Amino acid sequence: MNVDVANLWSGAWLGRCRLTVGGDLLVSARRRNAMDGRADLEIPGVVFAGLRDAHVHLGLVDAGALFAGGLAVVHDLGSPPSVLAPFADAAVHTGLPEVSFAGQFLTAPGGYPTDRSWAAAESVRVVDGPQAAASAVDTQVRAGASFVKIMLNSAAGPVFDDATLDALVGAAHADGVPVVAHAEGRGQAARAFEAGVERLAHTPWTERLPEELLTAMAASMRWISTLDIHGRGGEFDVATDNLRRFRACGGVVKYGTDQGNGPQPVGLNPRELDALLDAGLDRVAVLESITIPWPPGTSTRLAWAPGAPPSDERHWASWLASTRNLESAQIKEQFG
Repeated sequence: MNVDVANLWSGAWLGRCRLTVGGDLLVSARRRNAMDGRADLEIPGVVFAGLRDAHVHLGLVDAGALFAGGLAVVHDLGSPPSVLAPFADAAVHTGLPEVSFAGQFLTAPGGYPTDRSWAAAESVRVVDGPQAAASAVDTQVRAGASFVKIMLNSAAGPVFDDATLDALVGAAHADGVPVVAHAEGRGQAARAFEAGVERLAHTPWTERLPEELLTAMAASMRWISTLDIHGRGGEFDVATDNLRRFRACGGVVKYGTDQGNGPQPVGLNPRELDALLDAGLDRVAVLESITIPWPPGTSTRLAWAPGAPPSDERHWASWLASTRNLESAQIKEQFG
């Protein structure tokens, strides 16, 4: 079945494109040309390969609700093994997002979030020294983790000493997985960078980072935004300032919301999208932060937003947040 879409985004605006759907699989996508005949179906609006939230907690928010809210892919950054086990293989589950996960929170004895009521005991793995690092990391990787999450929250309790931090990062890299750090408290973002951490789970918000550190971070780190969890003012302003300057240094920002943390729209969050725009990302940069690349092989999913992108930036985030997943089997039913 040939399907024409009014506008396709895949790293850039490609305009009118033709999708080829075979059975329940999206086989190909390309720009439409003058030699193409009439399509079997036409989809108005905009089609994406899928939208991603790079920071969620499936132990605190329903995966099905995230998918219904427009997310095709999510990265879980700390949940109990019993919650994550169904997502350990790469199979696509009907009505659920594709999930990559970190596994358990790796923290120091008495460290965050061991004392938090929202953190189930089995979601936390205490690492009591360098000798325990390899085992803690290996447990997550054997369970299917695509990255590991380490906790460096000196504002809420003890954090790893340098030897343990280095051992954890070294063990993760030996297993071929990157490290995500929750860095909170003065100096913790710098410690994560110096230890070789690839991603920060949150835009730093507890201190204004110096320009030379941001320049160095921009060369090797990715930050996950999570601006909306701070509300507005205070910590939000510090985080926004850090993110704006990190981007100006060439740093890569990924859309993420920390779903499960506080009252947020379940699924796509227009407030997070607006915050990224306010932090200096243009619309293309925001799309790059949230969209997954067009799959090199086949995919069973598309994301669809009705209508053309609004020209008024005040309405753009709400429009993008209206995007919903569209499985190939639903195309004929919805647009036939």
